[in-house]
Amino acid sequence: MSDIFKTLEGHLRASTMRHGVIASNIANVDTPGYKARDVKFNESLSEATIELRNTSPGHMSPAGVAAGGGVDSDQRSPWGDQNNVELDVEVAKMTENAIFFQAATTILSKNIQMYKQALKRT
Repeated sequence: MSDIFKTLEGHLRASTMRHGVIASNIANVDTPGYKARDVKFNESLSEATIELRNTSPGHMSPAGVAAGGGVDSDQRSPWGDQNNVELDVEVAKMTENAIFFQAATTILSKNIQMYKQALKRT
């Protein structure tokens, strides 16, 4: 099987983790002292990405791909009750994350269809 399935699984896991963190932020929008959190999304995706290598002199260098990942506190300025959750920001993050998740599931579905087609023809 292709590494694409492992890559897409990692993307879906990172997106699912981010969804939970954003949902927690939204649920605590009125909780005094609550600090918004977010997933270090780019780092999480880097972990899930297949190994990059140059196969042609015209390819961009894979150097500088970050490692790490996880949940981090958002550094926005807090309100009077020391809560720094902004509902509109969190909803925008949730929408962005949903679009990313949908794209990853569509790519996964298309890859499965390609394998099915290949198996039918053999």
